[in-house]
Amino acid sequence: MRTMGAAARWALIASVVAGASYVVTWRLDLPPALEAGWKGAGVGLLALHALLRARGFDGWLLTAAMALGALGDVLLDVAGLTVGAVAFLAGHGVAAWLYLRYRIPGKALPVLLIPAVAALSYGLPAERAGAGGIALYATGLATMAAAALLSDFPWRTVKLGALLFVVSDLLIFARLGPLPDGLLTGLGVWGFYYLGQLLICVGVAGALDEPRTA
Repeated sequence: MRTMGAAARWALIASVVAGASYVVTWRLDLPPALEAGWKGAGVGLLALHALLRARGFDGWLLTAAMALGALGDVLLDVAGLTVGAVAFLAGHGVAAWLYLRYRIPGKALPVLLIPAVAALSYGLPAERAGAGGIALYATGLATMAAAALLSDFPWRTVKLGALLFVVSDLLIFARLGPLPDGLLTGLGVWGFYYLGQLLICVGVAGALDEPRTA
């Protein structure tokens, strides 16, 4: 396994600091641009970490998936839900592509996650007008997670991280319906999301440091 370079290590440390400290902005009266930038810094620095560790096409795919996630974080605040969701969907597509390059032959059960998450997401919002769009997004989200489960990437990092990403978004959809929109819910949404992205990034980057075949 390759030794992580100092720049990559510091990018990872800075990401954790940015991601953990972002919740502080919820109690501060910051300019919207600064708050959005702080929000995007956590996963944006994960993209930098992935870039610094990239040694080939798969490393670039990981970098792109993280960068699109960071872009989605920012666009949700500055351009709205739909535009941000498009960036996240693009990131899910790139991540699924990466995971399926390492699919375990004969494994298919995780595919059932896709209709399950889509159906649950469709049923959660109280405002039914947007339920179809939410279900469409959830299909892309669940496809990413199912692809991770179909791959031979590690369970304790990549697969767990993908599932935490799903849980985070389900909390968002539930917040549009039966779940109260409070501090604990917000901490759950951000905490599961950032931790999921962190686990995915370090898990994939670490696995790609090992000899693999695609």
